[in-house]
Amino acid sequence: MAEAIRVLLVDDHQVVRRGLRTFLEVQDDIEVVGEASDGAGGVARTEELRPDVVLMDIKMPGMDGVDALRRLRELDNPARVLIVTSFTERRTVIPALRAGAAGYVYKDVDPDALAGAIRSVHAGHILLQPEVAGALLSQEDTTPGQGRGGSLTEREREVLGLIADGRSNREIARALVLSEKTVKTHVSNILMKLDLADRTQAALWAVRHGVTE
Repeated sequence: MAEAIRVLLVDDHQVVRRGLRTFLEVQDDIEVVGEASDGAGGVARTEELRPDVVLMDIKMPGMDGVDALRRLRELDNPARVLIVTSFTERRTVIPALRAGAAGYVYKDVDPDALAGAIRSVHAGHILLQPEVAGALLSQEDTTPGQGRGGSLTEREREVLGLIADGRSNREIARALVLSEKTVKTHVSNILMKLDLADRTQAALWAVRHGVTE
């Protein structure tokens, strides 16, 4: 039997954490390994417990979810972060995804759908609810890069496809038998050639233009 997906809950409302824990603990393949009530605590517990997936709220006192995501990325922590929040505005969604979130769902999500979302991001996918994806794709329409895919090398297209699949630089390096430094160079070249700002725009560009693994 496969090992259970180890999950950390980060939310400033104890009632929310209790509800999430109650539901997730009945899932055979998911184990709640800890909780935190703010971003700073979430970063510390993620480093301590090394969960597979972190369920992270956005708006919390002190360090919020976006800053916590940025800090985890600086620490090169491998945990996949799934944002679970009631905030739906683009000005909240987009910074979280740019900071490294692997997915974004709302707190009114169906419990079974939430369990599915945890399994999906753990498997390496980027998961967005339809309205979130729509907001991001509408933003991507305004970015440069249209029609410039022909300037990418075959290796860069391979890397771009893996970015679209939600893979980290480390995972891409392993899949393509490259060093992480080489992967970082490819990612920089992709962003420069397509005139994109970040990995989120690159992933959306790849999906739209059929550059997927």
